[in-house]
Amino acid sequence: MTISDRIRVKNVRVLSDNHYTLKTTTFEFRRANGEWQTQHRETYDRGNGATLLPYNLAQRTVVLVRQFRYPAYVNGHDDLLIEAAAGLLDNESPENRIRAEAEEETGYRLGDIKKVFEAFMSPGSVTEKLHFFVAEYQPHMKIGSGGGIADEGEDIEVLELPIDQALDMIGDGRIADAKTIMLLQYAALNIFR
Repeated sequence: MTISDRIRVKNVRVLSDNHYTLKTTTFEFRRANGEWQTQHRETYDRGNGATLLPYNLAQRTVVLVRQFRYPAYVNGHDDLLIEAAAGLLDNESPENRIRAEAEEETGYRLGDIKKVFEAFMSPGSVTEKLHFFVAEYQPHMKIGSGGGIADEGEDIEVLELPIDQALDMIGDGRIADAKTIMLLQYAALNIFR
């Protein structure tokens, strides 16, 4: 039996279609004991995305960005967030989109990129699936200053940090972004061993 055999969608209503789409759905779900249960859920659809951690193995460094995130601010984070470069796919392949995002945000035009995994970041309410990448960078790959696209509201600072410092910043709370923590832990386990 698949999940499709266990769900009967009864009603879907759009609550907001301002920037992304927020829907409320009523459905019946067949529980493990065979009983059908009516449930109500809201889903926020902002599209799928990609994220990338540039690393330099010889220097033992990574490139991250620091920027303002309003949702984190209203939830009590009174600082800029330190993150891996990321963006929505916007109908592009994950590989093409993350190359463009990395260049816009960090200023690096990267060579080979490697997809390491995919993950749903908040599957209880957000439909987004994120594609995770790593790529080695060298100083000669820096073709611009990065910083994002001002017309899109981006005001991004580029950070080049030793991997050990970045990992310490997870422990002391200076890095609090889930996708970045996941990529840094991947790098610690698989790249900087």
